[in-house]
Amino acid sequence: MAALATGFCVSSVLLVLWVGVCSPVCVEVPSETEAVQGTHMKLLCISCMKREEVSASTVVEWFYKTEGGKDELIYEYRKVHHEFPSRFSGRLQWNGSKDMQDVSITVLNVTLNDSGIYTCNVTREFDFEIHHPLFTSSRLIHLTVVEEAGEDFTSVISEIMMYILLVFLTLWLLIEMVYCYRKVSKAEETVQENATDYLAIPSENKENCSVPVEE
Repeated sequence: MAALATGFCVSSVLLVLWVGVCSPVCVEVPSETEAVQGTHMKLLCISCMKREEVSASTVVEWFYKTEGGKDELIYEYRKVHHEFPSRFSGRLQWNGSKDMQDVSITVLNVTLNDSGIYTCNVTREFDFEIHHPLFTSSRLIHLTVVEEAGEDFTSVISEIMMYILLVFLTLWLLIEMVYCYRKVSKAEETVQENATDYLAIPSENKENCSVPVEE
């Protein structure tokens, strides 16, 4: 029984590892929405597929529009990659995965005029025996292009906390120095008072205070 249980546990572990290796995890995460002028910006678009969707044919369309404008088709994948004439001509690059779950593109040498709304449309057609259903999904990215990179909020908070800690340590050291100074001063005053009281005693009293020596 013990050997059987051990063999079952080993088989379970191997099965879990095999599934983890053969079935990579897909997570749909949002894209960044701020780019710096002159850099490359990846417009992230992830559309995860279920196991039964892997054999589906995928069509990807990327649209761009300014605030209040109309959608303009700028990039398309339909078995082949195709970039349409636009303000992005020569500056769009496919940055997706072979399994067509990551269908992102990259805008090269971003300009201030590239700010706007980007739409990623994904259409999948399933090749079942009886019917061919379609699945569609859409992602919106509101991109803002800035001239210079702004300081990260986390780094700002870290700097503020560092300054607060330095001020606290400085105050603590000052308090400790004042406390030690007062303690030393009080000790010196006590010693001086004892010495003054001893000097004020008459000579005959000092002799009486001396310890008699036995012969």
